[in-house]
Amino acid sequence: MRFTYAEAMTDATYYVPLAQAAEAAGYHSMTVADSLVYPTHSDSTYPYTEDGNREFLEGKEFIETLTLCATLGAVTTTLRLTPFVLKLPIRPPVLVAKQASSVAYLTGNRLGLGVGLSPWQEDYSVMGVPWERRGRRFDECIDVVRGLTSGGEFEFHGEFYDIQPVTMTPAPTEPIPILVGGHADAALRRAAVRGDGWMHGGGPPEELDALLDRLDEVRRAEGVADRPFETHVISMDAFSVDGCRRLEDRGVTDVIVGFRLPYVVGPDTEPLEKKVEHLERFAEDVVAKVNP
Repeated sequence: MRFTYAEAMTDATYYVPLAQAAEAAGYHSMTVADSLVYPTHSDSTYPYTEDGNREFLEGKEFIETLTLCATLGAVTTTLRLTPFVLKLPIRPPVLVAKQASSVAYLTGNRLGLGVGLSPWQEDYSVMGVPWERRGRRFDECIDVVRGLTSGGEFEFHGEFYDIQPVTMTPAPTEPIPILVGGHADAALRRAAVRGDGWMHGGGPPEELDALLDRLDEVRRAEGVADRPFETHVISMDAFSVDGCRRLEDRGVTDVIVGFRLPYVVGPDTEPLEKKVEHLERFAEDVVAKVNP
């Protein structure tokens, strides 16, 4: 079992010392959140809060995701950086491929590229990308990023992107794992067919069980059940040794743990020292016992 430390929407100066503390405590990875802008007016709803409210985002500091991954990679030596999740279809996939390839190359293959659809229509409009057919665009983006980061000559001819034969260097020495986020059936299918793993966004235990069952079903139906696959989940089971064993039995490879509720309006008032204390205590109580 691998452990990922999650912290987001906090003081941006905290991320470097938190990444160093997580690495020293034995975590395998750290998530990096993604948000471009906060629209003054929006009719969009957030899918991972009970009432769909998005006001918790107002005033929160977000360093551009892959820039922060590069920064954290430069001050650590073993910690993997995992965007959770990069809103891929609102971005030019060739540029994302270059950014991801560069981060992976410079960090010695320590990037796990979590990607997803943005729930905010405003993200698409501000980037000049149509909201319609975003799922098909997302599929093409994944294919383009995977192809360009492979290091060889690549060309692509799709509905949204047309790329003549090109090569991108330097390339990472190992493939970048593409981890698809989302709970909809289309997201699970996309993770199984196009991804190297799936990232869970949280929710009640019974919903997680149903999502894992459906993911297994899709992977069997698509004939990829035997292919290596990462499953990253958020679960209260992760906070005990026995719970981690239960998750392992379900095929979970990575658990994402955080120590405060991020969906709160207003600034994060928890001091850096307290955050480090939380992650270190969990590492002693759970990580060290699950992975002695």
